[in-house]
Amino acid sequence: MKRKALILCGGWEGHEPQLVAGRFKGFLESENFEVSIVEDVSVLENRERLMELDLFIPIWTMYGDLPKSFFEPLLEAAGSGLGIAGCHGGMCDAFRNNVGWQFLTGANWVAHPGCDGVPFRINIISKSNPITEGIGDFDVVSEQYYLHVDPANEVLATTRFPTVKWYHSANGEVDMPQVWTRKWGHGRVFYNALGHHNDIFDIPPAWEITKRGMLWAADGKRIAAEKGLSADEFKNEQGMY
Repeated sequence: MKRKALILCGGWEGHEPQLVAGRFKGFLESENFEVSIVEDVSVLENRERLMELDLFIPIWTMYGDLPKSFFEPLLEAAGSGLGIAGCHGGMCDAFRNNVGWQFLTGANWVAHPGCDGVPFRINIISKSNPITEGIGDFDVVSEQYYLHVDPANEVLATTRFPTVKWYHSANGEVDMPQVWTRKWGHGRVFYNALGHHNDIFDIPPAWEITKRGMLWAADGKRIAAEKGLSADEFKNEQGMY
């Protein structure tokens, strides 16, 4: 039986959402997923459809507001086991004004000093995690993302700032998370800050980490189903955000 994945594709064209979505779709289909690409955020209101999915991939930079009616079904679906995986601004700069989205994904983008074309290193800090096992540090030339990050994330890779001198340089060197996993109820969340352009995934370790991350996130749905788990144990009527 095929697993199901939904890719939400759109937003700022500079991040090449259609090319990235096509790459992700091709890989997932090779792994026996049935993949749909949707270019309308209203799909997030469809609770029934979300509950049928194994994996949701947002590729939608700088949308702005995301109404609660578009967002709360996703929270419940993820809490029930739906995996969420994404990269760069398509995930952690998708809905800037929705703090619930930032809580779900584990961070929000705040800067990329030097913009595109900055040489920097991705440092693998987890050598035993299956997503990064066997992968060493590697260099890229792209946008280096500075993020405000949830301390609950399990960080798998970092990059060192500052690379480009700016006001933040006065704080000295910091190792900024770039790849992480986290949980949302019974769901799994994976993020890779690389992905400014589609061709960054021509770099073998960047693509391998992303492929493994998508599969890891999707597998949470199977585990939740086998154990008969749902989001009910996490629901709470008190205000959360």
